[in-house]
Formats: sequence, C-alpha cells, structure tokens
Amino acid sequence: MLLNFLRKKIKENKPKTLFGSKNFLSLSFNDELLYNIKSFGNKNPNIIFYVIQRSPGSGMFSNINFIIHHIFVCEVFNFIPVIDMENYPNYYNEKNKVLGLKNSWEYYFHSINKYKLEDVYKSKNVIISQSATNNNSYISGYSKLPYSEKKYFKKYLKFKDYIIKKKKLFIKSNFRNKKVLGVHFRGSDQKTATNHPLPPNLKQMIFNIDKLLSIYKYDLIFLVTEEKKYFNLLKKIYGNKLCAIDHYRSYDDIFKKYPRKNHRYLLGLEILLNTLLLSETNHIIGNDSNVVGAALSLSKNKKLFTKINNGTNS
Repeated sequence: MLLNFLRKKIKENKPKTLFGSKNFLSLSFNDELLYNIKSFGNKNPNIIFYVIQRSPGSGMFSNINFIIHHIFVCEVFNFIPVIDMENYPNYYNEKNKVLGLKNSWEYYFHSINKYKLEDVYKSKNVIISQSATNNNSYISGYSKLPYSEKKYFKKYLKFKDYIIKKKKLFIKSNFRNKKVLGVHFRGSDQKTATNHPLPPNLKQMIFNIDKLLSIYKYDLIFLVTEEKKYFNLLKKIYGNKLCAIDHYRSYDDIFKKYPRKNHRYLLGLEILLNTLLLSETNHIIGNDSNVVGAALSLSKNKKLFTKINNGTNS
C-alpha cells in the first residue's frame, strides 16, 4: 500500500527544483539522499510519517538546517514530519531525562505537530531519513534552498518559553537603548574542521571590530565564542564595552569533556540563546556559518553583515 501511495504522490507533485528526474522509489534522489521505508503496525493507515533523524549529527544549527530541508521534502509530498532525537540521539542528548524529556529536540522547541513517537512506531507507513547529507547541495547549506529559510524558521522553530524569557532578560539588562555590534568568533574545533569555512584569527577580528566601531559608533559589543582564549583577550581589550552570556568555554573541542551536570543540554541551550541574541544586534561580523545564517533568518529586521572570508579549511 505504501509503495502505491508513494507512486500516486510522485505523479501528483513531480517536483523539479529539488528532485530533478530522480525517482523516490529507488530510495534515493538528488545526490543520493537515502531513505528507509518501514511498516511498524496497523495504526494510521492513511498517513505517511517521515521520521527526520540525524544521529550523531553535528552542531546545533547544522542539525536544524538538516531538519528544515527535510521538512521541505515533507511539504512537497504531504508527509507528516516527525523529529526523532530520542531513538536517534545526537551530541546534545543526555543519558537521563532533561525537563522530563528524552527527545533532545523537545528540550528546546515545542513539537512541530500533535503526533507522539510511540504512535509513529506503531503505524503502517513510515519513512526514515538517512542521517548523512552526502554533500547534497540543498541539505548542506541555506544558500541553495529553493525557498526562504526565514519562513520555515518562523513556522517550525517554536522556542520553549523559558528560552524566550532568558533572551528578553538579557536584552533588558544589556542591549536596551544601545547600538550593538554582534561578533561571532568561531574557535576550538572549527579551526581544524575539514570543508568548513576557515575562521578569522585574532588579528583579523580585532582589526575589523575596531574599524566597525570607528565607522558606526556602536555602544556595545556582543561576543559569541566558545574559545576561552578569544573571550579573555577581547574582554581585556574592550572591557565593559563587551558583553556575553555566561557559559562554558574551552581551549579544546567543547564536546570532548563533561565538566558539569547536563553539559550537553546546556551547550545546546547556550548556542540557541547566543543566536537569538545575535539576531537582536544591529550588525553582525564573522565568517560564514550556520549560526550567523540562522541569526540573520531569525532577525525581525534586515541587518548589516560583515563577512571575513578566509576560504575553506582543507
């Protein structure tokens, strides 16, 4: 029944922008994105669930980027998207429940629909995504999307109330009545990550911050960095003109250690809060990254973005 239903959907839709001439029934399309078709029981016979999983995944907004793209697939074929970060955990999952939850998506976001995982895995028609992007141009970068990611962020990224409250409190205490320069300064593992934008060095970042402060007369610098050395040096240079949220920073890959209770959950919370706050600044400086892309998409107003381009890390 599922195969017949898929044939009908493909015949009705025939999407060209994403799928070209590839056939969904071959279990791959558009640069070999692979899928598993399953039947777990007899529930919901007239619905096709599409389980989006990315285990072990990558950074927070790389995962969100992946999810948003697969939701687009669901909309094309009228599948019901289900985000499963419980049975398919990623770097942000904790062994024990957080906020009473095992699904790490729901640590931070409201569910995107009414369906429960337990019901999905008793259902007749279930498609499960592959976790890899296979360097698919649509899945691995916002710039290739055939639609506006801003629209999808607004529709599907429903932040939990406690995160919005934290954002508002920080803005009230720090940003109010000030022109703010947002600085995203990647360090740690990003300096050695293959096929990722090579981040700026300290000399480049300080030169560009000073230049923008001189031109635009910003009152405040909001710094986002996971590298302790960068934070300490920039705080020493700019003093009270620089602010940041109080979170874990390291000289190494922040996922390698477990220095505090619920460390993985807190890393996710911290990058989400940092990105929401970046979206509230007047101007962002940094290199290409999913965090900057997300901050620009989450912003209610169009803002300046100064990009430092060092090419791609080999």
